[in-house]
Amino acid sequence: MPLRPISKSRPRLPGGDVANTAPPGPFFQGHSPPFPTCTWWVGFAAPPNQDAIAAGPFPYMSSCGDDGLAFGLPRKRDCDGVSVHQPAQLDWVASFREHRAGRTDRRAVVWDEQSVTVEYFSPPRTSLMTSFLVPGAPYMTFRYTNATPIFRCLESRIVSINGTAMCEGQTVHVSEPKITVVTENGVYLLYSLGMRLGVVASTFEIVATGPITGVLRIAFLAQPTHERALDASARSYPTGVCTEYEFQGDIGSMLFKWDVVGPTNTFIHLSWPHHRKALVSPQYLGADALSYLTIKGWMIPVRGTTWRLAYDLPLMDFHPPRRADGSCLPAIIRGLEYEVAALEDPPEPGDFYFWGGALAAKARLALIAEHVGRLDLVSRVVDYLAQSINHWMDTSYTRVQVAYETNWGAIINREGASNVHVDFGNGFMNDHLFHYGYILAAASTVARFRSDWLDETNGLASNREFLEWFVRDIANPSKEDPYFPIARHRDFFAGHSWASGIANGAGDRDQESLSEAINGAYGVLLYATVTRNSELRDFARLLIATEQAAGIYWHLNPHASPSDLDEPYPEPELRSLVTIGNVMQWQAGAWLFWGSQKAQIAAIQVLPVIPVNELYYRSPWVADMLRYVQSELDDPSVGDEWKSVIYLALSNVDPHRAMQLSLQLTSWGSGNTYTNQLHFIATRHNPSGRPIMPMERVLDLNGTFSLQASDGRWISSRSNRPELVADARSSSQAAGFSIGFAPGGVTIRHATTGQYVTADISGEHALSAARERVAAWEVFKLVPHPNHQPTSYAIVAGSNKQHVRICEDGRLLPNAPPAEAAIFTLGSAPAHKNPIGRFYMQHSGDATFLRVDDAGGKLLAAARTLGEADVFVWHGDAMSFQCERTRQFVTASPDGNWPLCAARDVAFAWEHVWVDQAEECAMEMTIRTLVNERFVVVDQDGTLVNSQEAPKLASRFAFVLA
Repeated sequence: MPLRPISKSRPRLPGGDVANTAPPGPFFQGHSPPFPTCTWWVGFAAPPNQDAIAAGPFPYMSSCGDDGLAFGLPRKRDCDGVSVHQPAQLDWVASFREHRAGRTDRRAVVWDEQSVTVEYFSPPRTSLMTSFLVPGAPYMTFRYTNATPIFRCLESRIVSINGTAMCEGQTVHVSEPKITVVTENGVYLLYSLGMRLGVVASTFEIVATGPITGVLRIAFLAQPTHERALDASARSYPTGVCTEYEFQGDIGSMLFKWDVVGPTNTFIHLSWPHHRKALVSPQYLGADALSYLTIKGWMIPVRGTTWRLAYDLPLMDFHPPRRADGSCLPAIIRGLEYEVAALEDPPEPGDFYFWGGALAAKARLALIAEHVGRLDLVSRVVDYLAQSINHWMDTSYTRVQVAYETNWGAIINREGASNVHVDFGNGFMNDHLFHYGYILAAASTVARFRSDWLDETNGLASNREFLEWFVRDIANPSKEDPYFPIARHRDFFAGHSWASGIANGAGDRDQESLSEAINGAYGVLLYATVTRNSELRDFARLLIATEQAAGIYWHLNPHASPSDLDEPYPEPELRSLVTIGNVMQWQAGAWLFWGSQKAQIAAIQVLPVIPVNELYYRSPWVADMLRYVQSELDDPSVGDEWKSVIYLALSNVDPHRAMQLSLQLTSWGSGNTYTNQLHFIATRHNPSGRPIMPMERVLDLNGTFSLQASDGRWISSRSNRPELVADARSSSQAAGFSIGFAPGGVTIRHATTGQYVTADISGEHALSAARERVAAWEVFKLVPHPNHQPTSYAIVAGSNKQHVRICEDGRLLPNAPPAEAAIFTLGSAPAHKNPIGRFYMQHSGDATFLRVDDAGGKLLAAARTLGEADVFVWHGDAMSFQCERTRQFVTASPDGNWPLCAARDVAFAWEHVWVDQAEECAMEMTIRTLVNERFVVVDQDGTLVNSQEAPKLASRFAFVLA
């Protein structure tokens, strides 16, 4: 049944209307937008030349040139161990003598979800050649009207016509309803329907003897045995196809109904492997009767003018269909609390893709909180999402603006209208389904918890309308929508989407991530769910199910027989790679435009990890994929962001193993979170009933400690030298480090400076307490050492998975294998004795009190009475003190060559001091400046200098309550 339009409203967007710099050429003359932008044939219309080689109509490929329609059947196939290639092979140009070979003398007559009808004409349209380009047709079909047909041979010569050999300079006259043309590149059969075609043939051209009005069909004869089937079906040809949808509960069907001219009982159409997995009651003619090997496998004929393809529709939307395993709940909730608390200011969008992906990952936190019963955590996430999305909808916000592109009919990043590099070509309709799926998922999450948010307005439109335009951009189901094409990226016959739009002349169709294409439809599903649009919900579920079914072209079966016609790639060496990174119109291979690691290629076919994709992570592929990428999963230089999603795919097969591996990770990338990692695994099928979370001792350290190396040295770090160094002679000189939970490990924070310890990825630089906030490089794992006491640990840097060692100069470097790791004992943290309150300070050596010199603020041990002394205000844990009279904080120099002075309005690193009891007398104190870890002594002139390394040489002071 035809689906109704979601809406017919004209987009009213913050960026207004904009026309991109690639308007359609005269191919669409006589029509007005919206136009298709991602179909297999859009290269016929895209500038600059409108002559790109199109991805069809398979089994053929074609190109609309000025001099005619070029076509051919690709036959040269090879596999280089990474990709299989079957490049376009254009054997013929079809035209007619009356055509003047002008770019404006061809046009699209009509198109549907699968096919396009192209007309070449001679002004004033007295002679016509109309070609019905219908994917799956075994023939190329041309209808001539008062025109003299010409077929010009490309890249080869004609060898014979109906058995008569051709010689250079010779012509052959033939008048038959069927002409067999043998060229150097193969055999073609030319059929004239309802008439005898008279032609004059030379070595490079076949020309009709005069104008005709009638239909010619031409087919490549791959095998002599195929001729019988081609002869029998030649009189029935399709002019187009109607794609319909039916829904019965959780079964969705697509119906392909071809508009057929001629006897319907002899009509055949070619099927691809994905068709044959979904066809209901098909009547196959058989591969022996007719078949063609294409880039996506064998095409085999099916009898009948109507196909029904049935799919199980996904049942879940926001949540997985199972509760989280109880053993995982404490860890999930702890991670959830941490990651929600760690949300910073909502990001201001600067692009579509990266912003949308990161926002969708945060949206999962709200949904997980709902799923595990922590509704108290939802509102903070929803506030975060709403504030960020509201920037995007704000008419005054200019960093990125959403606009309606008027040349073709699309929602785009306004800046991208004139720059193909913005947002991966978004302004030229590349990747919209990738971008908008993330954004719709995040926005739908806000609407799930705040239904009134949909009715809020930015002055131009409500949030509901705003999101609806994005839905229509990628998932419009109806021809009646006046502003958007039907399901922009979907190729309904190919069974999947093409991510590429009209950039660069709309050249090769391609798609890397099938899972991100699924996510595009998933975003639509969530929007349909919160807006209670049941028809759109079913359409979104069907888009998801059909895209998932196309996984056979990305998820390979290395165990399949090369003779299995329902496997897309016969080449064993290709199928041994397990995962395709990019499917294009003429090649498919284990490679990406941007990366070459096996883990990247596998992960891009997994992410983002969303509830509906559990049906997509099929067990056989997951098992084979894990074996193929294992060497990189064991390699610490391969990023955790790729490993994390691979382990989530593994959880569909073995959640226990996936959880063990996931607990070794320290980062998850911008599109995933620690909480989502645990939650997805915890909601997998677990028929054994065993706890999914490992029961062995979980390291749960919280508190402040000193670190002591196995040779007895303690670890220090100070504000002017934040690097961690094993150089302290006593625990009192050691730095205190607060160890706290972080997803995937722990954080180590300097107890005095408040800075987090970080480790660079290269391992060339020392650990350093130098970061205000925690990111991936500030996460560590403390690994208990089996041969040492219970409080002894090796430290592993999350940044590069390397163990920490102590080099000769005492610096802690994250570049050691496990066998060379340093062992550290956690001890009691040194506790300062910094007082709180107002005190006089007395130098124990000569009983003088401290005062502040009026000239320069220097501290002097020179006052003989309290009346001459200054009062100092001490701030306890703030590690600072100031002169009450001048209100200036006491500061020290890093080199220890200058006296202490009360000369700072605010206390920073140079103003931090450490007070401790003197060993020989509990009533006397030593003062250590943290800027250089030196002790304060009273010099001969009475000034205080931070110059002594040993506490026994430090001056002693008594604190007298003021």
